Amino acid sequence: RLVADPNLQQCPDFLSAVFQACRTPLLNHTMDDAQAANTLQDFWMATNTALKVQWQAQLDANTLETADQQCLLDEATEQHLLTQKAHDAILAEEDRKKNCIHLIPIPDHLCPKWATDEVLVADFALCKLDKAQFVELYYWTNKGLADAKMNYRTSDDDSMVATAGIDGSTTWISASAARPAAGVIPDHLLSSLDFSRAVPHLIASLKQCGWPNSRVIMLANFFSALMLHKY
Repeated sequence: RLVADPNLQQCPDFLSAVFQACRTPLLNHTMDDAQAANTLQDFWMATNTALKVQWQAQLDANTLETADQQCLLDEATEQHLLTQKAHDAILAEEDRKKNCIHLIPIPDHLCPKWATDEVLVADFALCKLDKAQFVELYYWTNKGLADAKMNYRTSDDDSMVATAGIDGSTTWISASAARPAAGVIPDHLLSSLDFSRAVPHLIASLKQCGWPNSRVIMLANFFSALMLHKY
């Protein structure tokens, strides 16, 4: 294997005294020093030409080997990326299953408008909304709103009762906010008419309680899908 480029080599001066020992074996009655030097030069040129061919073949082999190594490296890198992508997908799927609530997409639609008429909702229901707790739709049906209006400012409304806050601390709220209404109808037993009348009032209450707009829209779309479902 050549270690130097023969294209960079210069033909030596074979007439110089340094090459006298090389010329001497070639001298005879038909060849003088100049002719011997020319013969040595011809030999050198032929050898250099062969070395140039060998050098070029060596360069071509190096280029091919480098290309093959790069190809192997690219394949290994691509395989690593595919493996990493598959691993990330598995982790993402596991995270999605563990935190499915956090990853629910929220449609970016226009915010629903409040109900046209302002209504009086039971303090108990509004307190539940403030705490983001479950509360029946009954409180926003015509009957639930009528009950809230009828029981508004009863003798117990000014009294206070202790209750546990979100952080576990004790807070005081009005008795009406701590007392559920009598005869509450579960959501799954509401008629379609009561359900459709309650939803707009509930959406209005959510807005009034300061719920994030994205959550209000999400619930509005959810209830809309229920009301429009063919079943």
